[in-house]
Amino acid sequence: MTVTHALEGDVLRRQDPELADLLLGERERQASTLQLIAAENFTSPAVLAALGSPLANKYAEGYPGARHHGGCEIADVAERLAVERAKALFGAEHANVQAHSGSSAVLAAYAALLRPGDTVLALGLPYGGHLTHGSPANFSGRWFDFVGYGVDAESGLIDHDQVRTLARTRRPKAIVCGSIAYPRHIDYAFFREVADEVGAYLIADAAHPIGLVAGGAAPSPVPYADVVCATTHKVLRGPRGGMILCGAELAERVDRAVFPFTQGGAQMHTIAAKAVAFGEAATEAFAVYTHQVVANARALAAALAAEGLVVTTGGTDTHLITADPAPLGVDGRTARGRLAAAGLVMDCCALPHADLRGLRLGTAAVTTQGMREAEMIRIAAFIGQALRDEASAPRVREQVRDLAGAFPP
Repeated sequence: MTVTHALEGDVLRRQDPELADLLLGERERQASTLQLIAAENFTSPAVLAALGSPLANKYAEGYPGARHHGGCEIADVAERLAVERAKALFGAEHANVQAHSGSSAVLAAYAALLRPGDTVLALGLPYGGHLTHGSPANFSGRWFDFVGYGVDAESGLIDHDQVRTLARTRRPKAIVCGSIAYPRHIDYAFFREVADEVGAYLIADAAHPIGLVAGGAAPSPVPYADVVCATTHKVLRGPRGGMILCGAELAERVDRAVFPFTQGGAQMHTIAAKAVAFGEAATEAFAVYTHQVVANARALAAALAAEGLVVTTGGTDTHLITADPAPLGVDGRTARGRLAAAGLVMDCCALPHADLRGLRLGTAAVTTQGMREAEMIRIAAFIGQALRDEASAPRVREQVRDLAGAFPP
């Protein structure tokens, strides 16, 4: 495990043995179970090293060359490096790497382009939309008038006719395309066409697919969207954080929406770790990795269907799968708990056109561990066995432990 030496070192154990034991426990959990949460991955030792670097000590409000604190000479170079690498990686004219999270990035995008009360068209939450796409529990639903589009009841694919009709009737100030539980590629060209027709901004929330985009395994939203919001973890395999990409004409508005409007000081150690991740993502090895992530997801989706689960949209184009375990006699929440007991860690999510919860899982982390299609078939068999027979959990747990041990993270 990449954090072994740091956690077993004398400093932390001497200073805070209680916390050291907790972190070692988490290390063991990750190494002995299968991480199938679609939003999680394993970072490289280099990313972890940057996160624990002296830049963690540096206050750097503002932007390179215009900080509100002294002593930012090296911090400026580090942030410029992250920005230039992000721009080159995604072919963007401008990149802001200060956003603390994906939600922070979306908040800043809205702040740059919208005013409270503006109408926004986005994928409805029951169909895979994110909290920042209009949830009443979130700032987005409280500050803006969100209109939700959905997916076709039969195919599970985004209903493009509904999108166009709603755009024409509601005349939104912005259209958001992106999801946390939609396993297919987004047709960014279609959304650009509709946005242009009604005079709306197009915001792509690419938190999930941006890592695949970096490796050439998914289409890029950058040529089509006015603003692209993303995370730097998930498939991209960097530190937990956010990022915004846009054209030069919106650069100043986006930057001011991040700082000083929605955030204070930049987390320079995280920005340095983002720079490391962008550098890693520009390699051929990372491109090979992202294509294997997709191949694994397709193999896992097919194997889950063979086990009796209903895979939404009939499969996946990405790292992400959503599936209904109801044919095996359990709902999503029950299934998640039963699978956790067997060492299979994943999420549950809303299922389109149903008052039920399904399972959401992904292949980014297990692919980082080196697993391929054959292991995906084994994982699907574990899932099927654990769901059909609750008493089998201890037995499946041992098989999961053996598989995880053969592919240490």
